[in-house]
Amino acid sequence: MSQVSARKQDFGIAPGLARVGSGGSLVWAVLLILFGFLAITLPMATSLGVVVVLAWLIIFSGVFQFADAFHLKGVGNILWKLLVALLYLVVGLYFLVHPLLGVAAFTIGLAIFFVIEGAFDLFAYFRSRHLAGSGWILFDGLITLILGLLVWKHWPSSSRWVIGTLVGISMIMTGITRLMIGLAARRLQRA
Repeated sequence: MSQVSARKQDFGIAPGLARVGSGGSLVWAVLLILFGFLAITLPMATSLGVVVVLAWLIIFSGVFQFADAFHLKGVGNILWKLLVALLYLVVGLYFLVHPLLGVAAFTIGLAIFFVIEGAFDLFAYFRSRHLAGSGWILFDGLITLILGLLVWKHWPSSSRWVIGTLVGISMIMTGITRLMIGLAARRLQRA
């Protein structure tokens, strides 16, 4: 066994790590970071793009629900599945035809989600405040709750920037994470 493969085993490096440190993976990470900044600078366009993609996913899901309905037994089950499929199709088509209303709907949904998540995090903190590191749960809960309340308070005007900005931040963070992991993998491969 060579010295490099012995070191890789010592560090618990998986065979797929070579792909993480590849040039293509690093280029993808940099592109994610660049597209993340682009999404933040064009938040409304990004929000509209997200709504259009989600609308198509909802429509495809409705089509699959419709096809699946005929594999069920019993008239009640089939009718229920057809109603669900119809709801998916109507909502998806509505968001495609009225993407601005879709952005507003997703924004208020996101605000409600953040408020509920923040409340649950605060509840989790009070149940585990005696544990080490529980202050991070409190911090996360407060930030999430405040963010949800701010988005809710400024809705519908917050619809113009919330989704696009959050998608951009997520892309930047994912890109930075992939870049750092890829660079670390390269360093380990060279060692």
